[in-house]
Amino acid sequence: MLDRLATRLATAVLRLPAARSRRVTVTRDIPVRVRDGVTLRADHYAPDLTGAPTVLIRTPYGRGGPVRLLGRLAAERGFHVVIQSCRGTYGSGGQFAPLVHERDDGLDTVEWLRRQRWWSGAFGMLGASYQGFVQWAVAAEAADELRAMVAVVTASGTRDSTYAGESFALDTVLTWAELLQAQTVPWLARQWELKRGQPRLTAALAHLPLAEADRIATGVTVPFFQEWLRHHTPDADYWRSRVFGDRIAEVRAPVAMISGWHDIFLPAQLDDYAALRAAGAHPRLTVGPWTHGSPGLFVAALRDGLDWLDEHLAGRPGTRTAPVRVHVGGAGGGWRDLPDWPPPAGRPAGTCTPGAPSRRTRRPRPPDRIWYDPADPTPSLGGPLLVAQRAGAVDNRPVEARPDVLTYTSPPLDAPVEVVGPVHAEIHVRSELSYLDVFVRLCDVDRRGRSWNVCDGLVRVAPGRFPTGPSGVVRVPVTLWPTAHRFAPGHRLRVQVSGGAHPRYARNPGTGEPLGTAVTLHAGGREILHDPEHPSAIVLPLLDLGPQSSLSSR
Repeated sequence: MLDRLATRLATAVLRLPAARSRRVTVTRDIPVRVRDGVTLRADHYAPDLTGAPTVLIRTPYGRGGPVRLLGRLAAERGFHVVIQSCRGTYGSGGQFAPLVHERDDGLDTVEWLRRQRWWSGAFGMLGASYQGFVQWAVAAEAADELRAMVAVVTASGTRDSTYAGESFALDTVLTWAELLQAQTVPWLARQWELKRGQPRLTAALAHLPLAEADRIATGVTVPFFQEWLRHHTPDADYWRSRVFGDRIAEVRAPVAMISGWHDIFLPAQLDDYAALRAAGAHPRLTVGPWTHGSPGLFVAALRDGLDWLDEHLAGRPGTRTAPVRVHVGGAGGGWRDLPDWPPPAGRPAGTCTPGAPSRRTRRPRPPDRIWYDPADPTPSLGGPLLVAQRAGAVDNRPVEARPDVLTYTSPPLDAPVEVVGPVHAEIHVRSELSYLDVFVRLCDVDRRGRSWNVCDGLVRVAPGRFPTGPSGVVRVPVTLWPTAHRFAPGHRLRVQVSGGAHPRYARNPGTGEPLGTAVTLHAGGREILHDPEHPSAIVLPLLDLGPQSSLSSR
């Protein structure tokens, strides 16, 4: 009764299409035996419709809560829905090892579906984050019976997101480890920990060596956390069987992708989109003003996901024609339909260069110098994080007031400027240390002086990774998160340059010690150059270009 009331309320509030099935029969804890003898557990939501196709959701987060509501909503709209707990979670046998068993367990589950009396010969997959990764794990081998995928804030591989810029996404990885472990403790104990502000996690994020951080955060050693600390180099064999991007061209199912501008997987998901387009596919892409756990993201996943399944799995007319829909942030933005991603630039990309030479003297400005101390690392504020409460756009003035952060700010804009597409920077740096990080962030400074982060990126520099000039200057290319943002008249563009963003990225100790065991911290100075021979710059895809302005340092 409560489930039916919840779905009726959700249908009304979310303005979903009317139910097609008058009754949904739910069978729980169904055993599904896979090839190595492990038994996985699943719930089946069955509509009272003959020949209904199937939607498969595989998840490590349990079969209750929002996914239970989703299962019933989809079943009422004419789909058999099977929600299965991944190995080692919520009643399924074996041990949960992220990314390891999802291909085999997923394909065995599809084979189990084929043997069910209600099987119609077609299925789709739906899910967010890890629930999306498991879709990519089977997508190339699920044959023509896989008719649709809805991949929400996810990617075909997590390696590049884990080591963004060849650093380490400490906050995301350790927070995820803590959340997974919290699923194994009593509910009341978990609520008490949340009420206290998760002090163990806070202490763990600040701790060195990182190899001890999982025990501080969770009370136990987390095998995958230890493995990810050890196997962090780009050529590590460990990741070859845990990513599926090299098989995207073999995927025949139509794919709908939903993400947010402040999502941790956005760059990787857009790489998947580009790979599908290069293979001749026509995926649908939606990117909104969301973080990884935004409530608005769940609403969009329901609406767009059910619409996509209706069109490509059930053969009903869809409601949307535009292949790409993005939300342009900032004052006067809003939703835009585009023919593709990235969109064709209305004008050539604009470049905002810090410290341009004076028109009067034409003499370049001297380098700007900052000091980075990993014992007091430059903190991160907002941006793409796993936990929605700490993520997204925030006022950056507290971090910009620190002496280890350089800022470059334009004059107030006379006309609106729309930045839509990929963003990258080239920073020329000369450092006392050979091991360092370069963090670049683009902000929108409003008329009140508040500095709101739009997008950012970090790159880890080590000897030999980038060419070094004769004067010791290293040109560091920094790929920022892509964006769609409108800078309003009277606002200013601001670029931050600093040596880190901790704990979102693990601090760089400056020594070159291994990621998991480093404890020695070396502080050092560095110079950011911006003369004609070293034109440090951020390059913006400007669709509505107002007067170009050089950025001046603080």
